[in-house]
Amino acid sequence: MATELLSPLLPQRCRGLSVAAAAPLLLLLAVVTFSCSPVAPRAPELVELTLLAGAREKGAVCLDGSPPGYHLQRGFGSGAHNWLVYLQGGGWCNTTESCSERKMTEFGSSKLMEAVEFTGILSNRHQENPDFHNWNIVVIRYCDGASFAGDAEGEDQDGTKLFFRGLRIWEAVVDELMAKGMDTAKQALLTGCSAGSLAALLHCDNFRERFPQDVSIKCLSDAGFFIDEKDLSGERSLRTLINAIVHLQNVREALPKGCLANKDPTEVSSHISNSVLFVMFLNSLTDESLLQCFFPAELIKSINTPTFILNSDYDSWQIRNALAPNGSYPGQAWSSCKADIRNCSSTQMDILHGFRKKLVSELKVAEDKRDWGLFIDSCFTHCQSPFRISWISRISPRLGNKTIAEAVGDWYFGRREEVKYIDCKYPCNPTCSSHLPTA
Repeated sequence: MATELLSPLLPQRCRGLSVAAAAPLLLLLAVVTFSCSPVAPRAPELVELTLLAGAREKGAVCLDGSPPGYHLQRGFGSGAHNWLVYLQGGGWCNTTESCSERKMTEFGSSKLMEAVEFTGILSNRHQENPDFHNWNIVVIRYCDGASFAGDAEGEDQDGTKLFFRGLRIWEAVVDELMAKGMDTAKQALLTGCSAGSLAALLHCDNFRERFPQDVSIKCLSDAGFFIDEKDLSGERSLRTLINAIVHLQNVREALPKGCLANKDPTEVSSHISNSVLFVMFLNSLTDESLLQCFFPAELIKSINTPTFILNSDYDSWQIRNALAPNGSYPGQAWSSCKADIRNCSSTQMDILHGFRKKLVSELKVAEDKRDWGLFIDSCFTHCQSPFRISWISRISPRLGNKTIAEAVGDWYFGRREEVKYIDCKYPCNPTCSSHLPTA
C-alpha cells in the first residue's frame, strides 16, 4: 500500500499530531510527532463521527463493507450558510494484499474511526482560521484507498469481499450533506490534503454543478499536485503505483469528462450526451488515457471551477517516495537527505532543483488561469492547510508577506486581483521553519 502523510485529524490532543509516511509500494508506517501548541491558546474540541445513513443500500461502503463517515461542525453567525468540505488524505492501496491490510485500519473501516480535532483551515476559532472559522465545516473520512474515485469489488485473501466504492462514498455523503442544509449554501469550498487533495481536483467541477450558478463555489488543492517524474533509478515508481490503482479500483467514471475529451475529442463529443454510449466510451479508453487524467498536470487543464493550488515545490512526500524511494543509489546515499533537506549535498540539491523545475512548469496551466490562485513555497513539507503552525501562526511560511491562510482568503473573497505566489529556490525563504510538518 502506498501511504502518504496521513491526515492530522486523529483522535488525540494538540500536544502531538501524528503523521505517517511510507514507501509508495509498501505498507511501512513511520510515525513521527511534532508540537503544534506553542501558539495555540487552548486545545480544540473533538468533533464526533457521523455514519452515512443507508450506506449499504447505496453500495457506498468502506473497504471492509462498513458505512463511511464524516465529521460535521456547524457554522454560526455570518457563516451559518457557508460550507467547507474537506476530503481526508492518507495514501492509496494498489493491490488486493495492500487493500486487505488497509481495511484493518481507520483508512479502510469506519469501525476504527473516532472523534477528531479540527485545526488549521478546519478550526472554529477566529484567531486560527479568520476567514472560515464560522462556516459549516465537514471532514469526509477516507476509507476507500483510491482518492474517492473507485467503483468495483475485489476479494480479500481470506475469501471475503473488498469494496472499492470511493466514488459512491463521495456521491452519497455529498447528497446527505445537501439534505442537511448544504443545498442552500451561499458560498462553499471543496478542499483536501494529499490523496484527498487529488480527490478535490477530481470532483471539483462535479461539486460546482450541484449548486446554482449564483453561489460562489471554489476548490483548494493542498499537497495533491503529484507529478509523473522518473525516480533516481530511472523508473517511474509513482506512475506504476497510480496505474495499478486505476486498474484495480476502476476509476473511469470519476475522471472528469473534460479531461477524457482531451484524449479523444471526436469520440467523446458524440457520446457524452448519451450515458450508455459514454460508459462504452469509457470502457474503450486505454489505461494510458485514464492514467493521464489521474495526474493533476493533465487534470487541471479541464477544470472550470476556480481553484487554488497550495503545494511545496520540494514536496517532502514526493521526494521521499517518488523521486528517491530507496535509501541509496550509485554514488549517492539519500537517507539523510530525504530525512532533512538541510542534509542534502550540492549534487542532491541540483536534483531537487530539477524536480522543482518540473513541478513549476506543470503549474503554468494554473498560473495562466485568471481566477485561479497559487501558493507554491520552497519549504520541505507536505500538507499545510490543516495544521495551525503552517496555516497561520508566527512561524508560518510566507510569500509576498502573506501566510497561507491570508493568501487563500484574499483569493477566495477577491480581496486582491491576483493571488499567485511561486517561491524562489530553496533555501531562499527564511520563513520555511524546520518545525513544519513533513511526510
